[in-house]
Amino acid sequence: MIENFQWMPFLLAITVLTMSPGVDSILVMRNAAIGNWRTGFLTSLGICSGLFAHATLSALGLSVILLSSATLFTAFKLLGAAYLIYLGIMALRSAYKPTGMTFSDQPLAKQLNYWSSFRQGLFSNVFNPKPIIFYMAFLPQFIDPNYSPLAQSLFMAALHFMIAMVWQTLLAIMVSQARILLARPRVAQVFDSVTGLLLVGFGIKLALSQRT
Repeated sequence: MIENFQWMPFLLAITVLTMSPGVDSILVMRNAAIGNWRTGFLTSLGICSGLFAHATLSALGLSVILLSSATLFTAFKLLGAAYLIYLGIMALRSAYKPTGMTFSDQPLAKQLNYWSSFRQGLFSNVFNPKPIIFYMAFLPQFIDPNYSPLAQSLFMAALHFMIAMVWQTLLAIMVSQARILLARPRVAQVFDSVTGLLLVGFGIKLALSQRT
């Protein structure tokens, strides 16, 4: 299976996809800013863990059933959109607070703990139907019919997982290093406002998107 795998085209495409600005990067940066690099890392871990769910659904053909049902697809899409909008509203609410972001090396019980970081990342990915569509269109190009589609899909999801974790962890560390700047009330408010608007925008875009 591995000896015939098209490494270069797959890795190049996945790397470009991962590094493209999107809701995943925004969410990781947001959580790293209000917590620390660990909350950003766990948000990324949640996001990337969702890739295995999409790969499994794609390989087992469950996504075909989902995408063939307008009702199921719409419900799934609106659920994901609502969650993104909720996260965006939470960021916008914090933008109105007069204090800057506070940081601690311990879990932030009142702001964002480690479990919440992981859960937000996981839900934002699993409830987004776009990765399902992408995997359904992209992974079959690299599937060898002589081997298990599920095993190959999970293998490619694992490669995607590693690349995305490296990139998003770097983002989390860079944002975490900007603690002094983000601790300033005005800077924190601008950051919250921008990330909140982006998350709400992504949610609205997802809700209004048409099936292709």
